[in-house]
Amino acid sequence: MSSDMNADEKPGMAIMISGTGSNMEAIISAAKRGSLSVRPVLVVSDNPDARGLKKAKSMGVKTLAVPYERGIPREETESAIIGAIKAERAEWIVLAGFMKLLTPRFVQAFRNRIVNIHPALLPAFPGAHAIRDAIEAKADITGVTVHMVDELMDHGTIIAREEVAILPGDTEETLAARIHAVEHRLYPRTLQQLFHEDF
Repeated sequence: MSSDMNADEKPGMAIMISGTGSNMEAIISAAKRGSLSVRPVLVVSDNPDARGLKKAKSMGVKTLAVPYERGIPREETESAIIGAIKAERAEWIVLAGFMKLLTPRFVQAFRNRIVNIHPALLPAFPGAHAIRDAIEAKADITGVTVHMVDELMDHGTIIAREEVAILPGDTEETLAARIHAVEHRLYPRTLQQLFHEDF
């Protein structure tokens, strides 16, 4: 699809983050360049202090912080997020380092419209410490997976994968740097295909 399409013709996208938002930045930058034909309409974080929120604001995208507070049901917290996403008319939800497991209610509200990226070759090394787990397992290869989100953790239809070699002497930090470089390239490209082309 042409990158010079009318802005109103581009699907709206909400991005959910918990930290620095480096994948979020790569996605928004791709949208601004026109290589990703989408309108970033909202960035949501469960962490009010997430550095990615400031970055999103500086890039001209509306932000919302909704912390998951102890003692408050997750469904109640997510009601505010669902409402905000619908108010902005986002057609897609993109998880970019969002470190909470979404409730079935949330997933059902946006069935087949939530995408995630994971720093491993799923189904290997699910969970929050995938890079460390791959090193501790003495694996030779890990990588990046882009997948649709369902009710289970790091589960759902795989859309794209790319291998990353684990080199002798790799630390969590050095391996993470190479994985992030792949993520920042693979995620926007895969989203463009998903949003506008047939797989």
